[in-house]
Amino acid sequence: MSAYQPGRGIAFSVSASTLFALMSVYAKLLTPLTGLDLFAWRVIWTVPGAFTLIALRSRLPHLRALLQRVIREPRTALTLVVSAVLLGAQIWVFLWAPLHGRMLEVSLGYFLLPLSMVLIGRFYYRERLEPLQWLAVAFAALGVLHELWVTHAFSWPTLLVAIGYPPYFVLRRKINADSLTAFAIEISLLLPFALAMALQGGSLALLSGRIDMWLLLLPGLGALSTIALATYLKASRLLPMALFGILGYVEPVLLVIVSVTLLGESLTAQQLGTYVPIWIAVGLTALHSARLLAPR
Repeated sequence: MSAYQPGRGIAFSVSASTLFALMSVYAKLLTPLTGLDLFAWRVIWTVPGAFTLIALRSRLPHLRALLQRVIREPRTALTLVVSAVLLGAQIWVFLWAPLHGRMLEVSLGYFLLPLSMVLIGRFYYRERLEPLQWLAVAFAALGVLHELWVTHAFSWPTLLVAIGYPPYFVLRRKINADSLTAFAIEISLLLPFALAMALQGGSLALLSGRIDMWLLLLPGLGALSTIALATYLKASRLLPMALFGILGYVEPVLLVIVSVTLLGESLTAQQLGTYVPIWIAVGLTALHSARLLAPR
């Protein structure tokens, strides 16, 4: 595993969060495609984008090495299959949610995800947390407890994100391969299912005559997806798991802003009891990151 590089890692993490937030708006441009249609076409257009990036960034030796490991090591092959399934579920729910007015629920899952990642970093990887990080976790936990008190449960989109992503990142670290290369193989494993969905789901009829879709919007979805995911996965390998998890607060804050201002969802006064403590956690995380990067 490569040495941690906090400066680059934080920059990659924040950039990825911004791109993912923009993707939730981009999905609305692709109507009348459904969530499953968008999943299929996102995968189809992401595959060439991922391999183009591999060629441009001289990652072909890494690709050959990982493919050789897959052939020699059944455990590595199985791990990649499982991680591809976990990644596919996240890709689908992220595109499905804005089309069904459920983006706030997904954003809550991303608010919970850093807590999950911090717990994994502390208790699985034995990483030490700084006082500001513990304070951020405490405020985030306060927001989570408020949500449980109000709703008595979390919706399934929330749980899918909060519980589904941590094992994916653990498996990624076990594979211990170049992030972009592993991602290209994962997305390729999803390609047969995506092609089947595109051919049988009726989206071809919806796209008939839509030159803007074929030449601009669908390739743009693939490019945006490839860059965002590759950037996110790069950050996951440059940062300690706990810091990577806490920086995950940036994305749901952006998703809430996008959901309310651009997607027309509403944020009630009751929900503020959940979000305000978590926003404080984001501020504390930003302060910790600034101190981490300050010249010594």
